[in-house]
Amino acid sequence: MLQVGDRVPAGTLYEFIEVEGEGCSLGPNAFDIAQSTAGKTIAIFGLPGAFTPTCSAQHVPGYVAAADEFKAAGVDEIWCISVNDAFVMGAWGREQGTADKVRMMADGNGDFARTTGLELDLSGRGLGTRLQRCSMLVVDRVVRTLNVEAPGKFEVSDAQTLLAQARALRG
Repeated sequence: MLQVGDRVPAGTLYEFIEVEGEGCSLGPNAFDIAQSTAGKTIAIFGLPGAFTPTCSAQHVPGYVAAADEFKAAGVDEIWCISVNDAFVMGAWGREQGTADKVRMMADGNGDFARTTGLELDLSGRGLGTRLQRCSMLVVDRVVRTLNVEAPGKFEVSDAQTLLAQARALRG
């Protein structure tokens, strides 16, 4: 499993882009994890699935509400990662009001979940393999904090816990 001090694994995440911009076309765009985290401080939270109860009612809204505080604490971007496709993550982001606050990053094939060792087998519930509920601060590609939830829990990956860690890292 990914540990504090490790580099984030190489790979690709996908984000649904609503408005065409410099270097980004409309629709799903691929982003190289190593390139996208180089030289930046990224707050990442992972969760089992879009539109699920805890994820929609607590996890994402907490990060959206704290986005300005994360910026003030030196965080360049906030990423939400889930084993869903970019279309689903884009629709969920619209519903959650994440624009300009949280990037909704799709791990459609579960590659990030697998390479980090943060896979969660929910096949017994018909959901297949997902990403464990977690959060981390990545500074210039290196994991500086990592919070992994126990199964069925939402206690350590919330926005306020990661925000306190970001502030502590900044000093």
